[in-house]
Amino acid sequence: ILAMLHEPAEELKLHALASLNSVVHLFYPEISTSIPAIESMYEDDEFDQRQLAALVVSKVFYYLGELNDALSYALGAGPLFDVSEDSDYAQALLAKALDEYASFKTRASKAMEELENVDPRLETIVERMLERCILDGKYQQAMGMAVECRRLDKLEEAIVQCANIHGVLSYCISLSHQYVSHREYRSEILRCLVKIYQTLPHPDYLSICQCLMVLGEPETVADILDTLLSGSQDDALIAYQIAFDLVENENQAFLLNVGNRLDSQTPGQSALPVDQTVNAGTTSTEPAGDVQMGDDTTTANGNAHPVDPKEAAHADRLAKLKGILSGEKSIQLTLQFLYSHNRSDLLILKTIKQAVETSGNVCHSATICSNAIMHAGTTVDTFLRENLEWLSKATNWAKFSATAGLGVIHRGHLQQGRALMAPYLPQNGAVGGGSPYSEGGALYALGLIHANHGEGIKQFLRESLRNTSAEVIQHGACLGLGLASLGTADEEVFEDIKNVLYTDSAVAGEAAGIGMGLLMVGTASEKAGEMLAYAHDTQHEKIIRGLALGIALTMYGREEEADTLIEQMTRDQDPILRYGGMYALALAYRGTANNKAIHQLLHFAVSDVSDDVRRTAVMGLGFVLYNEPEQADSKNCVPAL
Repeated sequence: ILAMLHEPAEELKLHALASLNSVVHLFYPEISTSIPAIESMYEDDEFDQRQLAALVVSKVFYYLGELNDALSYALGAGPLFDVSEDSDYAQALLAKALDEYASFKTRASKAMEELENVDPRLETIVERMLERCILDGKYQQAMGMAVECRRLDKLEEAIVQCANIHGVLSYCISLSHQYVSHREYRSEILRCLVKIYQTLPHPDYLSICQCLMVLGEPETVADILDTLLSGSQDDALIAYQIAFDLVENENQAFLLNVGNRLDSQTPGQSALPVDQTVNAGTTSTEPAGDVQMGDDTTTANGNAHPVDPKEAAHADRLAKLKGILSGEKSIQLTLQFLYSHNRSDLLILKTIKQAVETSGNVCHSATICSNAIMHAGTTVDTFLRENLEWLSKATNWAKFSATAGLGVIHRGHLQQGRALMAPYLPQNGAVGGGSPYSEGGALYALGLIHANHGEGIKQFLRESLRNTSAEVIQHGACLGLGLASLGTADEEVFEDIKNVLYTDSAVAGEAAGIGMGLLMVGTASEKAGEMLAYAHDTQHEKIIRGLALGIALTMYGREEEADTLIEQMTRDQDPILRYGGMYALALAYRGTANNKAIHQLLHFAVSDVSDDVRRTAVMGLGFVLYNEPEQADSKNCVPAL
């Protein structure tokens, strides 16, 4: 048969190629000696069976272990390379083709000029694979391939053609969160899914709003909620459920934007008309959560003209919705649950207290912290009230922590939080007659009580910060402001905290750095560069450490968007900034199990000269892997540690 390859008659060459194609898996070592002759047939433009020659050469290279050459010739085989063939050869080359195409599309997304270099033959094979999966009803497989290959057109085609469209949409959302490592591409997928959801006869508004929250589009969410409120009773209930789901994600800035958009909704902006008087009746400078779920909503300021029942119903629904969006309804229910299900044993605390009474300040503070953690969110401060004399032994920072512990115990007690802390707070925004440590701890406690729901207390904390020069009180006020304004990126609050930072006080500056990070958490704000510059200028290690943590917080969840800043911090000569770089890396890629982040953390965990940096790098692995804990003790991590 091999001798026929050298015959001048094309019929003999064709017969030889057909025969070799059927036995190549048995005689590939012998056929490999004639590869040059078969390659020359493929390169001959006048030879009718060039594609068959390419297929034979491809199979020989496959069995010889040369997958790159095998794929190259398989592409030349055109339709003779059957993507539906159930053989090891076909499956291996299809996997190789998919990897090559996906790799190219990933590179092309970073450098658009490379896009024109894609081999059209490779693209044809990938499209044939995707079409085969869709025709065979393997929709999830097709979706996975489309996502990996960045073919959103094929992803949409696979979803639309599936009978269980809601099921595959949910699957695709899960797929994008678990397996798509690039944040920008994940956003593109979610936008595609939102577009598909909106074309359905009965859209899943819960899923749409979850996607829109990830995409950061509060205006669209507000429009959807307003439309649902203007619909039937069932539609209004869906709006309430969406609000509860959004609150559960605790994105204060997003929720405030949604609430503000609902306040400003006009008939021209809403999908369904809403009377202007409704908005006038519900807009308020007070937190929206002050509206109780069961209260009746009054109409437009006592006007005598009759009110449309539809408008009144919409106003009532809007008030309830804003009560939910404020988070106070969820917090109220949580407080009730924690209080009614509190099973803490005060005898344990009494035993600990008696055992450490002669052990010094450290154990005294530890007992106070134990009580705070044990009763977190329950509003039960019985132990402290029964042991006031023992509690008074706390001095300096121990007194600060003891007072702040009340904020942990009363976490979420928004209505009475300030009244509860009143005995310890600075009077009229100025330093009172009490200990500055108690007053600073009380301001921190207010931040803990109002964490992520601070609209009602933010102004008081700002005034307290402005009206004091005591660095301990400034320390507590900065931390409290950061917690109360968590993630809101409020410019005025940022300036107030920055003014404290620029006093170059070590104690207040450390808290200011952390407070700025809490305020800007997850925003990837350019102000992180300003914070980094000041960290290089100051001589106080405490301030550098606070700023390092604050910078890390600004990069929370930003993934590859944070890479440039992470690179700056991890290459810095100052070990404190490298320590902050480890936190920035961990927080930017939290829960993603991103391989690049894991490798970087492992590298610093074994190579950095600073113990603090190595320790933080190992801790960072926990942040990155918290969604996949089984990887934490895998062969990838354990040997390096």
